[in-house]
Amino acid sequence: LEYGMVGINVGVIATEHVPFGGVKQSGLGREGSSHGMDEYLEMKYLCLGDIQK
Repeated sequence: LEYGMVGINVGVIATEHVPFGGVKQSGLGREGSSHGMDEYLEMKYLCLGDIQK
């Protein structure tokens, strides 16, 4: 199954909370939702040790 969005038993699948995107010539990646910012972000790792309450 190679589709960007699939709806089963639902009429509207696109809202502001749903990442919109495609595959192949329609484009890779996602727009909207929190996933739309992924292309502009760098993953960081922070490790805090010996933290006690």
